[in-house]
Amino acid sequence: MNQLIECIPNFSEGKDQSILDALSDIVTSHKGVALLDVKPDVSHNRTVFTFVGEPQAVADTAFLLCEKATELIDLRRHRGEHPRMGATDVIPFVPVKNVSIEECVALSKVVAKRIWEELAIPVFLYEASASSSNRVNLAAIRKGQFEGMPEKLKQEEWQPDFGKPQIHPSAGVVAVGARAPLVAFNINLNTDDLAIANAIAKKIRGSSGGYTYIKAIGVKLEERGIVQVSMNMVNTDKNPLYQAMEAVRFEARRYGVSVVGSEIIGLTPAKALYESAAYYLQLEDFDPELQVLENRVGELGE
Repeated sequence: MNQLIECIPNFSEGKDQSILDALSDIVTSHKGVALLDVKPDVSHNRTVFTFVGEPQAVADTAFLLCEKATELIDLRRHRGEHPRMGATDVIPFVPVKNVSIEECVALSKVVAKRIWEELAIPVFLYEASASSSNRVNLAAIRKGQFEGMPEKLKQEEWQPDFGKPQIHPSAGVVAVGARAPLVAFNINLNTDDLAIANAIAKKIRGSSGGYTYIKAIGVKLEERGIVQVSMNMVNTDKNPLYQAMEAVRFEARRYGVSVVGSEIIGLTPAKALYESAAYYLQLEDFDPELQVLENRVGELGE
């Protein structure tokens, strides 16, 4: 493949395996793409898919996934901890190899237009594809969620980029855009008090005066009886994973709470993990290209 684009669509379903299997089949049966990861979350009632491929194949697969999700997922019956506004909640395109962010923006608009014309789902463009500054941040678009979106669409500043200001009755609306790679990183706390997770999230996220490249919300994990600080790390070079972990740990202490675990949703660049390993092990002059066995062995096959 000369060009590679990553697509990470998020679907508002994390419990029904038959639906997730049907969505997976869309990707695995499509020529020119490869399914890398499927990460369901029962508490969030949400699943993140990750696949890569050639631009046109990725665009076609993204549309077909949205089409299948529209057929199988009804948001009028959906309940979950993660904010959502659509059956297919968001479709980001990320440049991987020999593709510019501008090309991903162009692709996102083609897919967005097709979603409206063929599925009658209104579409917002976000991140690098955004048509205005107030639409760059996905959280701003999603505010109000599925239930509040009908009233939101009546506001002049929240007219969809594609489609009429009227939600699809069961599939809601969808955000489509192009962005740089990010890491979805969640930290679990040993308390069931959601107010604590929300307070910590507010303290560390960039929009509230915290770390510029961290987006964070508090989430309750009902089946485990704990809460979580759920984060999107939009630039792990500027705000690394270990910085988020230590910030959450530090803020949690004031409430007598501790970290009991963390998780990465989907894929992450190896560099983000190497940096955290070096930080916690206090490694001096660590060079992963020279000192990680798999990296050196990989060179032999080139």
